[in-house]
Amino acid sequence: MGVAVVTGAGRGIGRGIALRLARDGHAVAVDDVNTDDVAAVANEITAAGGTARAYDADVTDPEAVTELCRRVVDDLGGLDVMVANAGIAQVKPLLEVTPDDLRKIFDVNVFGVVYCLQSAARTMIDRGTGGKIVNAASIAGHAGFDLLGHYSATKFAVRALTQAAAKELAPHRITVNAYCPGIVGTDMWDLIDAQMGERSGAAKGETLKQYAAGIPLGRVQTAEDVAAFVSYLAGPDSDYMTGQSVMIDGGVVMV
Repeated sequence: MGVAVVTGAGRGIGRGIALRLARDGHAVAVDDVNTDDVAAVANEITAAGGTARAYDADVTDPEAVTELCRRVVDDLGGLDVMVANAGIAQVKPLLEVTPDDLRKIFDVNVFGVVYCLQSAARTMIDRGTGGKIVNAASIAGHAGFDLLGHYSATKFAVRALTQAAAKELAPHRITVNAYCPGIVGTDMWDLIDAQMGERSGAAKGETLKQYAAGIPLGRVQTAEDVAAFVSYLAGPDSDYMTGQSVMIDGGVVMV
C-alpha cells in the first residue's frame, strides 16, 4: 500500500492503528516517546510478517518531527500517510486550569498535530506523490465536555486545522481528514475515569460505566473500532474525501 507514520503508537488507539495499517499492507513507522512500548509494537508487526520500524520522535519538537519524516523516507522508502495520533488528556474544571496545564495539552494535541502536518506535507510535496494526512480529533471536538474544557478546546482546534490544511494542500493531491473517537477502553480513558472519580467520589470504573451507559450501540469502543475507520481514511476508497472530522463513537454525539 505505501508507508505510514503513526505517532503515539506505543499503546491504545495508536497501537491499534499501527497494527491495522500493517495488516492493510503498509510499511509502518511506529513513533512514540515511550521507547519500550513502541519497540514492542514494531516487533509485533514484524513477527506477524509486516514491515515496521520504531522511532522515538517527540511531536512537541518540530525539528524532531522533521527528522522523523526524513528518516522514514530513508528507512522505508517513502511517506504516504501521516497519522497524527499522539494526544493527552486532563480532567480539571476550567477555573482551575493553569498556564502550565494549557501549555502542556496544547503542545501535544495542537502543536504536535501542526508539526506532523507540516513535516509530512512538505515531504509529500517534495516527492510529488500526494498523500493522506489523518489527524486525531474527538467527540470533544464537536461538543465541549465539562471538566474537559481545555482538552475539548484542543480538539476543536484540530478540526479547524484539518479544514484549513485540506484546502491548502488539495492542489498537491494531499487529503486531510480527522477521526473523532468517543469512549474508548484505553489507558487515556482509565486516566479520565480515575481523575473524575477523585472529584466525584466514584469508585474506579464507575465513571466509565456511567459514560458508557449513554452509548446507543451498547458497548465501550475499542481501539480496533477506531483503527478500522483510520484504515479507510488512509486508503484509496477515501480519495474524494477531505477536510472532514468524522465521529466514530457508537452514536454518543449525533449531528
